[in-house]
Amino acid sequence: MTPQGRATAQRTLRIAHSPDADDAFMFYALARDRIPTAGYAFEHVLADIETLNRAALEGLYEVTACSIHAYPYLSDRYALLNSGASMGEGYGPVLVARRPLDRESLAAATVGATARERVAVPGALTSAYLALKLWMPEIQPIVLPFDRILEAVRDGEVVAGVIIHEGQLTFADEGLHAVVDLGAWWRESTGLPLPLGGNAIRRDLGRETIEEVAGIVRESIRYGIEHAEEALEHARGYGRGLTAERAARFVGMYVNQRTLDYGPDGRRAVQRFLDLGAESGFIARRVRVDFVGAGAAA
Repeated sequence: MTPQGRATAQRTLRIAHSPDADDAFMFYALARDRIPTAGYAFEHVLADIETLNRAALEGLYEVTACSIHAYPYLSDRYALLNSGASMGEGYGPVLVARRPLDRESLAAATVGATARERVAVPGALTSAYLALKLWMPEIQPIVLPFDRILEAVRDGEVVAGVIIHEGQLTFADEGLHAVVDLGAWWRESTGLPLPLGGNAIRRDLGRETIEEVAGIVRESIRYGIEHAEEALEHARGYGRGLTAERAARFVGMYVNQRTLDYGPDGRRAVQRFLDLGAESGFIARRVRVDFVGAGAAA
């Protein structure tokens, strides 16, 4: 497809996101040239979310997925696009263990300093980590790659672990038990959706480019939602063993109308999540979240 829009030389921007089914669905239209891109070309960079969080600390990519927890450390370089949210609507990362545990028994099992007495988390800047610490501040975590956590819990390397991505749907297949669904806990505590991830755009691109790119990202998400069958076919290639049914369920959990626009309660949830993190001492400084793109000022 020939890019449409302004008659200038094509400009290449890097757009970094996770190699997961929901992000693949979100960026399907861009990856397969299904929408006009206003003279921009997009180079897709795929990496796990904690790697992207660390890269964003250096301002490496023009547009990047990031954990909401990471945003306070990125806010000098990046604004948060109003499109691209991953929000848990009463669900989210799940803390799992080899045997049924309540909060009291989990606390008793994690009093030591060895790995076997720790709780595995998928990165110190992930929203799963912050949600876990807000739920139980005394937990001592150990960081493992997200795709190693199920195995580590199953094999007794750690007492419990926080599962993200498709593991939220498959942990029971490994014989594991949910200790707490952090998204459900957050909803019960605040009445808000749990903000997990978003798309950030570098401020030095300038206002005009930021608004144009924000519109392109929004249109890519809209196209996927409106052409769900073809977008799902593309996304299933990133499902890491999910059945077609589970892949569709997982994508539906995290790419929906909320992804097009956080909405007032979604934007409020982001600010509340980060404010509580700062008040609890888990985030170094309090920030006012800067949303950009259509609907951001609503």
